[in-house]
Amino acid sequence: MMSFDFYNPTHLLFGSGKLNALHAQPMPGKKALLLISTGKSTKETGSLARTQEQLSLAGVAYVVCPKIHENPSKTCVMEAAAFAREQGCDFIVALGGGAVLDASVAVAAMATNPGDLWDYVSGGTGKGQPLMNDPLPIVTIATTSGTGSEINCWGVISNLATHEKIGFGGDPRLVPVLSVVDPELMRSVPSKYTAFQGFDALFHHTEVMMSKGCNVLSETLALSAIENIARYLPRAVQEGSDLEAREHVAYASTLAGMTMQLTSTTAQHSMEHAMSAYHPSLPHGAGLIMISVEFARFFIERHACDGQFIKMARVMGMPQAESAQDFLTALIRLQEACGVDGLKMSDYGMTKEECMTLAVNARGTMGGLFLANPCELNDVDCARIFERAYR
Repeated sequence: MMSFDFYNPTHLLFGSGKLNALHAQPMPGKKALLLISTGKSTKETGSLARTQEQLSLAGVAYVVCPKIHENPSKTCVMEAAAFAREQGCDFIVALGGGAVLDASVAVAAMATNPGDLWDYVSGGTGKGQPLMNDPLPIVTIATTSGTGSEINCWGVISNLATHEKIGFGGDPRLVPVLSVVDPELMRSVPSKYTAFQGFDALFHHTEVMMSKGCNVLSETLALSAIENIARYLPRAVQEGSDLEAREHVAYASTLAGMTMQLTSTTAQHSMEHAMSAYHPSLPHGAGLIMISVEFARFFIERHACDGQFIKMARVMGMPQAESAQDFLTALIRLQEACGVDGLKMSDYGMTKEECMTLAVNARGTMGGLFLANPCELNDVDCARIFERAYR
């Protein structure tokens, strides 16, 4: 496709040491809600202290809000939004990984709008209402490589009461105004999570390549990202302090913030969201890895987009690839190189009897992504992918 629509007003500071330049950038407000996770990583690594120092140098007041957990829930979003209002914050600084970056989009919206987050969510039991008021401006500082949310207007939020995990956003007013991607902040991410997050970034791009909406720009960016992840993710997993590897994986991850605006991902993400909606302890990237081979195999067996699979295999270390099946070979080799080929759904409490429930949930909550698939994928097909992937 030689046609696309791309809008991204985020000022992106990318590169090692770029956090040190934060204080010199124009800030979108005078008092920040400094949003972090409920964990200890930002404190232990010093990224929180460094960010606080930068905000102070910029003359910005701030309050720290450590409320965001993995697979962020509607509850923690609403609590953080209420805290922002109580403290008189006029913008958000999101410091963290995918959970914090995703949550910041919803917190920014709910800090200024009435009601409940699910009033504004489209899909599932959400009411799909438009935002009444301008959200708070967002500044993002990524500490992991996986989501791409640092430069786009989407986040995925879970409603634990209804077993729904749905993408929220899309309003251009939710696009971050400033983003810092500093690979130095990522060197302390544990090996396991480096792999999970790196594969999340990979699948953003492989799904874009498989999507019916893939265009000349999204394909160009996606192939560059896929090549960088295939080459450098094993190094980052093996040696977290390898700054060159971290830089290349971060580059590929940030590109996802662009490719996912240009072209939708596919039902692979809907399916994983169903998995972690019912099993919130499941890391998103791990769930994607578990179903990835069988998801791709479904479309390969139907010759739905053979050329796209061949292109991906070639940049993943198989330059002579001539068959779509070569993509599966390259994908399995990469999973083995990163030590994630043995992940099991059963280790996170899933049972084979859940497969149809997960399939129905995936379509019911994020059915829009099914429309991007290169050929039809019905509920029976979806359940069968889960069954074939189950261990």
